[in-house]
Amino acid sequence: MRTGSEPRTARSALRLRLWLSVWGLIWATIGTAAFALVGRTGWAIACGVLWLLVTVDLAVILRHIRQGPHYQPGRDVPPYDPSDVPPSRPPQRYHR
Repeated sequence: MRTGSEPRTARSALRLRLWLSVWGLIWATIGTAAFALVGRTGWAIACGVLWLLVTVDLAVILRHIRQGPHYQPGRDVPPYDPSDVPPSRPPQRYHR
Protein backbone atom coordinates (compact mmCIF):
# COMPACT_ATOMS: atom_id res chain seq x y z
CA MET A 1 0.00 0.00 0.00
CA ARG A 2 1.48 3.33 -1.01
CA THR A 3 1.36 6.29 1.35
CA GLY A 4 2.68 8.92 -1.05
CA SER A 5 5.71 9.59 1.16
CA GLU A 6 7.94 6.82 -0.19
CA PRO A 7 10.86 9.01 -1.31
CA ARG A 8 11.23 10.32 2.25
CA THR A 9 10.60 7.03 4.02
CA ALA A 10 12.32 4.64 1.60
CA ARG A 11 14.90 2.21 2.92
CA SER A 12 18.04 1.22 1.05
CA ALA A 13 19.78 -2.11 0.79
CA LEU A 14 22.59 -1.35 3.22
CA ARG A 15 24.44 -4.63 2.75
CA LEU A 16 24.61 -4.05 -1.00
CA ARG A 17 25.81 -0.48 -0.44
CA LEU A 18 28.41 -1.83 2.01
CA TRP A 19 29.90 -4.26 -0.52
CA LEU A 20 29.80 -1.71 -3.34
CA SER A 21 31.65 0.74 -1.09
CA VAL A 22 34.24 -1.89 -0.19
CA TRP A 23 34.69 -2.59 -3.92
CA GLY A 24 35.10 1.15 -4.59
CA LEU A 25 37.53 1.49 -1.69
CA ILE A 26 39.71 -1.27 -3.08
CA TRP A 27 39.80 0.25 -6.57
CA ALA A 28 40.37 3.80 -5.28
CA THR A 29 43.28 2.56 -3.17
CA ILE A 30 44.80 0.66 -6.09
CA GLY A 31 44.29 3.63 -8.40
CA THR A 32 45.86 6.09 -5.97
CA ALA A 33 48.91 3.89 -5.45
CA ALA A 34 49.32 3.01 -9.14
CA PHE A 35 49.03 6.59 -10.40
CA ALA A 36 51.35 7.85 -7.65
CA LEU A 37 53.99 5.27 -8.62
CA VAL A 38 53.74 6.10 -12.33
CA GLY A 39 54.01 9.82 -11.65
CA ARG A 40 50.51 10.87 -12.73
CA THR A 41 49.91 13.32 -9.88
CA GLY A 42 46.54 14.63 -11.13
CA TRP A 43 45.05 11.16 -11.45
CA ALA A 44 46.53 10.14 -8.09
CA ILE A 45 44.88 13.15 -6.44
CA ALA A 46 41.56 12.35 -8.15
CA CYS A 47 41.71 8.75 -6.93
CA GLY A 48 42.70 9.99 -3.46
CA VAL A 49 39.67 12.27 -3.31
CA LEU A 50 37.48 9.37 -4.45
CA TRP A 51 39.13 7.21 -1.76
CA LEU A 52 38.20 9.82 0.86
CA LEU A 53 34.58 10.02 -0.34
CA VAL A 54 34.19 6.24 -0.38
CA THR A 55 35.66 6.01 3.13
CA VAL A 56 33.16 8.57 4.45
CA ASP A 57 30.30 6.76 2.70
CA LEU A 58 31.48 3.47 4.18
CA ALA A 59 31.49 5.00 7.67
CA VAL A 60 27.93 6.28 7.19
CA ILE A 61 26.76 2.89 5.94
CA LEU A 62 28.35 1.08 8.89
CA ARG A 63 26.74 3.56 11.29
CA HIS A 64 23.32 2.91 9.76
CA ILE A 65 23.82 -0.85 9.92
CA ARG A 66 24.83 -0.64 13.59
CA GLN A 67 21.74 1.44 14.39
CA GLY A 68 19.62 -1.54 13.44
CA PRO A 69 16.19 -1.62 11.87
CA HIS A 70 13.72 1.05 12.83
CA TYR A 71 10.04 0.49 13.39
CA GLN A 72 8.23 -0.29 10.17
CA PRO A 73 4.46 -0.75 10.40
CA GLY A 74 3.05 -3.97 9.01
CA ARG A 75 0.44 -4.43 6.32
CA ASP A 76 -2.37 -4.27 8.87
CA VAL A 77 -1.44 -0.70 9.94
CA PRO A 78 -3.17 1.93 7.78
CA PRO A 79 -0.98 4.57 6.12
CA TYR A 80 -0.59 7.96 7.73
CA ASP A 81 0.80 11.26 6.62
CA PRO A 82 4.14 11.79 8.42
CA SER A 83 3.58 15.56 8.46
CA ASP A 84 0.62 15.07 10.84
CA VAL A 85 2.83 13.51 13.49
CA PRO A 86 3.85 16.03 16.18
CA PRO A 87 7.57 16.34 16.99
CA SER A 88 8.80 14.08 19.77
CA ARG A 89 10.07 17.00 21.82
CA PRO A 90 9.58 20.77 21.62
CA PRO A 91 12.34 22.86 20.07
CA GLN A 92 14.91 24.11 22.55
CA ARG A 93 15.30 27.79 23.15
CA TYR A 94 18.65 29.22 24.02
CA HIS A 95 18.88 32.10 26.47
CA ARG A 96 21.93 34.10 27.31
